[in-house]
Amino acid sequence: MNHFEIEKGKSHIIVEIIQYIPNAVLSKTIIKKTTGNITASSFDAGEELAEKISPFDNYIQIIDGTAEIIINDKPHKLNLGQGIVIPAHAKHSFNANVQFKMISTIIKSGYED
Repeated sequence: MNHFEIEKGKSHIIVEIIQYIPNAVLSKTIIKKTTGNITASSFDAGEELAEKISPFDNYIQIIDGTAEIIINDKPHKLNLGQGIVIPAHAKHSFNANVQFKMISTIIKSGYED
């Protein structure tokens, strides 16, 4: 996994900051803080991320292609421009039936509210 923060105060085309790599899932950190992080990821067709559980809410936005996200055993098909919140403590996994890119925003604070 490649981690970096993109240059602050400089515009960018979000879909171009991460490329597709054959037979791989690639992630690049946009912002990483103790209170949360934003990550761009690309999935080549046929790739998947195994089921996991996070203690934090995770907002997923599709910026290229179409993704299948399974949350608590329920599949969700997300197309370009669509987003979904994966609730904290929910089982979830990702399947790339076709290649796709996404932005993941994890918020690690505010749960006491």
